[in-house]
Amino acid sequence: MTVIVTDAGFLPGTQAEIVALADFTDQTAVDLANTDDPTTLAGRLELIRLIRVTFPAFNDGRAFTIARRLREMGYKGQLLAKGPVIADQYAMLRRVGFDGAEIPDDLAARQPADQWQFRADWREHHYQARLRA
Repeated sequence: MTVIVTDAGFLPGTQAEIVALADFTDQTAVDLANTDDPTTLAGRLELIRLIRVTFPAFNDGRAFTIARRLREMGYKGQLLAKGPVIADQYAMLRRVGFDGAEIPDDLAARQPADQWQFRADWREHHYQARLRA
């Protein structure tokens, strides 16, 4: 089972039918691996309501780049990080365009909602924006 982390706290995991990019045709939800090229979805982004980008480990940051590219391409639907990301990464997830994260139940038990919500005001903790002001 999984838990979805949002700025509002924990929610139940995704129940939608989600397909891998290799199997994607006209579905409204797709999983991307951290090695997938998001430009393969160009021209179809307006039809997709959910994209999950997999983090195979918390220390593999390629999914951050994929999220930023999807938002730059104009994707406006729900974008979730999927996998063992940690609460310390939540502000960065939000800054690059993720709406939240879908994490395993055991990780949610080790890092409860209050640890994630501490970072939910991700704009407040954006030191680079404060330096530019």
